[in-house]
Amino acid sequence: MTVVHIDGPRQAPAAGDGAAQLVILVHGYGADGNDLIGLAPYFARVLPNAAFVAPNGPEQCDISAFGYQWFPISQFDPTSRLRGVKSAAPILDQFIDQELQHHGLEEDKLLLIGFSQGTMMSLHVALRRSAQVAGILGYSGILAGPELLADEAVSKPPIQLIHGDMDEMLPVANLHEAVDALGGAGFDVAGHVSPGAGHTIAQDGLELGMEFAARVLGRD
Repeated sequence: MTVVHIDGPRQAPAAGDGAAQLVILVHGYGADGNDLIGLAPYFARVLPNAAFVAPNGPEQCDISAFGYQWFPISQFDPTSRLRGVKSAAPILDQFIDQELQHHGLEEDKLLLIGFSQGTMMSLHVALRRSAQVAGILGYSGILAGPELLADEAVSKPPIQLIHGDMDEMLPVANLHEAVDALGGAGFDVAGHVSPGAGHTIAQDGLELGMEFAARVLGRD
């Protein structure tokens, strides 16, 4: 099967040496890699030896001439969401393989950070990889196909999910549903609600995410 090649903006390790860890930032619908690579300087404070990359999604966004999407959202019911995530999963999966090989790293040195649609993609792909990633940090997202976890999840990395309680795009109920489903399936998952925050990454969510990154990857 031919898989679309993707790439995006990068930030080299702040310490200046070769990468000891890898952080892949997976953007949301209608955005691009530049939207999330701006997080790299913050996370580099706790991960000075990490390389960062934020790939652009594989398709031009349906509603934006300048943004990208992992899959269309013209229909956003649970069945359509799952179909979309599955269609794009091989693309992100291949990108992860290529980046790990490029840096000479294994999955235990990889952190995925997703936002919105990127959280959906990160959760779906990472939980189905045979080798366990260091962790998944998901902002303002949804867990697609929670009923499939028992049969399809093959690794159980630590997961931190963060959501604003005023999210106008994806209601905060999605956070609680994901935490309940993942916890019920035996995952080490934590959820945090950012008070007063909409469909964005609030300061408390950024700080908590940095703490999570430092915990799962350390300062190797």
